[in-house]
Amino acid sequence: MSTVHHNYSLKKYNTFGIECFSKQFARFNSEEELIALLNSKEIDKRQLFILGGGSNILFINDYDGVILHNNIKGISEVNISQNDVKLSIGSGEVWDDIVQYAVKKNYYGIENLSLIPGSVGAAPIQNIGAYGVELENVLHSVEGIFIDSLKQKVYLNNECNFGYRESIFKKELKGKFIVTKVNLILSKQKKINLTYGSLDSYLRSANIDEPNIQNIRDAVVFIRTSKLPDPKKLGNAGSFFKNPKVNVSELEVIKTNYPDIVAFPYDENVYKISAGWMIEKCGLKGKRVGDVGTHIDQALVIVNYGGASGSEILKFAKTIQQNVYDKFGIKLEPEVNIINNNRDLL
Repeated sequence: MSTVHHNYSLKKYNTFGIECFSKQFARFNSEEELIALLNSKEIDKRQLFILGGGSNILFINDYDGVILHNNIKGISEVNISQNDVKLSIGSGEVWDDIVQYAVKKNYYGIENLSLIPGSVGAAPIQNIGAYGVELENVLHSVEGIFIDSLKQKVYLNNECNFGYRESIFKKELKGKFIVTKVNLILSKQKKINLTYGSLDSYLRSANIDEPNIQNIRDAVVFIRTSKLPDPKKLGNAGSFFKNPKVNVSELEVIKTNYPDIVAFPYDENVYKISAGWMIEKCGLKGKRVGDVGTHIDQALVIVNYGGASGSEILKFAKTIQQNVYDKFGIKLEPEVNIINNNRDLL
């Protein structure tokens, strides 16, 4: 069985770079090792958290429980038709490694999701999305294990209850189910998505009229790196808040005061307002308090300049929420998972 460590530092396991400790910590490299850990009397399953890349979490304090670090690797592919291929991927793989793999093989469907940090296992939990594509568009199924019963189950796409940065794994199954494998259906035929304006504009400015899959990835990587800080250099968890959804009538009311509002169609009669735009309108872009602040180029990203604690980052995030609510009457919801011994604080 995997070694169980005690009072274990989590600093290198969260992209905010926060120094905090877990009461117990262990890694698992396979389903068998995971089951052995869950069966062990050495750990307390009542306070358990599964950690992947640590790119979408904020630890408020030391974790008074067990953290299991997912290191399940492996990728296999099966041709399911002349045009489609099914990739089965270990949940501990790095997400962008899989995107690079697919691009190299000319498998279309996830190139717009290039450079999103984190593990494969976190992708369906969060229903990751970027530049006009969401994981649910290509996901076939999710495999995993129930913590209490140790029973294995496969959730097909239509059973995952996907929404905007939401899924059954983030709601009903939170703290109950561990993702061990993710299955995707990708296209072997050219299928590109240029619905996101800045992506199309970049390709046009580069005089790329007929982009291939590598062109799309290169464009996404360029756009992301030009406006989002590298967590290896400046601690952050990417977009801290979700873009709030409003109906058409609500949007029109806001437009009367802010005609330059940045909003995107989401669904019939529903729009997403840019949370970054709202934060910037509150005068908080580049705002810094001690070692925590919003990034100078992207107001939606909260950064740790080196010595901020989780509680300091949380306090700063609450200040942003209050400012946006006071100005627009809209409460921003965190996209980042806030961990305080399994209690949500925002």
